[in-house]
Amino acid sequence: MTGKAYLVGAGPGRADLISVRGLTLLRAADVVIYDRLIAQELLREIRPQAERIFAGKQTQRHIMPQAEINALLISRVRAGRHVVRLKGGDVFVFGRGGEESLALAAAGLPFEVVPGVSAAIAAPAFAGIPVTHRGLSSGFAVVAGHEDPTTAEFMVDWSVMAQVPTLVVMMGVRAVEKICAALIAHGRHPDSPAAAIGHAATDQQRVARSTVAGLPQAMAQADVHAPAVLVFGEVVSLHDQLDWFTPDDAAAGFIPITASGQ
Repeated sequence: MTGKAYLVGAGPGRADLISVRGLTLLRAADVVIYDRLIAQELLREIRPQAERIFAGKQTQRHIMPQAEINALLISRVRAGRHVVRLKGGDVFVFGRGGEESLALAAAGLPFEVVPGVSAAIAAPAFAGIPVTHRGLSSGFAVVAGHEDPTTAEFMVDWSVMAQVPTLVVMMGVRAVEKICAALIAHGRHPDSPAAAIGHAATDQQRVARSTVAGLPQAMAQADVHAPAVLVFGEVVSLHDQLDWFTPDDAAAGFIPITASGQ
């Protein structure tokens, strides 16, 4: 009997931002292959008899290569298991969910994608920064920032990104100085608003609110480090009025999902 793979986005930061369907599938899974940035409370929702496999990734340090993860998914589904591939944020937003789906499709195996709340929009929201706002921004772009923007191989066209009303950069902490310099070089005003949100939606959340030119220094002063999301655009100015989240909210507002579970 053939099983099925479920690629589940766990959402950012806190456990109760996972979707109802994602949580239901997690609780019923035979195998759970999970990433580094998921909320650890979610592991309590896994059945004791289920197989748990950690497949986390960090910059320049992968516990399990992507090809091995693909092979693992295929082998467990072929063995008749119901497999949840649990990822932080959303499966298809820099989560390599497309690669895993393609591997399963090529093997002729069934799979389902369960979307999650991406940190690209959730991190700004938890800092009181709407990525769109009437009169300020009618659109936004999300790009990866883990490559060096000064190299020819870099895939992001910063001449275009510098003109986007709201620009959200994921995985950009290590290259933040070069990213800001590239934006300024391509026409973004050095004094235009910018922010960085680290460990969003958790009691460790920190926000650095500054300008494009001043963001790297502001991040150092506020001790904002990875995982973090960078935001550039006039909408960042709304943080001053809409900064609603505090560390206390992370505990007081948390829904104890285990209590309503198995």
